Amino acid sequence: MATCPECDAEIEVDEFDVDKGDLISCPDCGSNLEVTSITPVELEAVDEDDDEDEDDDDDDDADDEDDFDDVDDVDEDDDAAGEDYE
Repeated sequence: MATCPECDAEIEVDEFDVDKGDLISCPDCGSNLEVTSITPVELEAVDEDDDEDEDDDDDDDADDEDDFDDVDDVDEDDDAAGEDYE
């Protein structure tokens, strides 16, 4: 049994059915909740705006990967024998 942090409703959650980090929905108020502890089961409200920000960050990561391709091109131009150019 756990309590919804948004509406204080009692939610039937078995500690053997959930893992830390799982997301569930409150049947009374519909809030998205994250399991933050298993023994005892504790829930924390998930801010939906944070999920959207994380998605935006993922797009930025894809752009950053393209930058690494340029570094690989430079390494390919280096002398394979490791000789220094002066």
